[in-house]
Amino acid sequence: MRLPALLTARPGGGNPFQPLFPALAAGMLLASVLPGSALAASVSAGQAEAKDVARSGNCTPTKVEVMRYTSGRTGETVFKVNCSEDKEAFVLVQCRSRTCTLMR
Repeated sequence: MRLPALLTARPGGGNPFQPLFPALAAGMLLASVLPGSALAASVSAGQAEAKDVARSGNCTPTKVEVMRYTSGRTGETVFKVNCSEDKEAFVLVQCRSRTCTLMR
């Protein structure tokens, strides 16, 4: 019984009976990791916007943390921005796409 050509075709020859499953699995793993890096890029872009909104609310930002992230069609990120004026002072900033608003 011969395996289909898709599973046995190897560039440069090689053992025709050794399936390409390891290469396919590696490709699928790489594809599953890429959306995470896109997420990191969107969150870091949102952090800059959140700092700008915090400044407009009379808060000098020191540390920005992601409190909640929702993906999907109407994805949003809520950031906690610590203020330098008081150790316990912070503001919450909600970002949808690249539009951010001060929550409190």
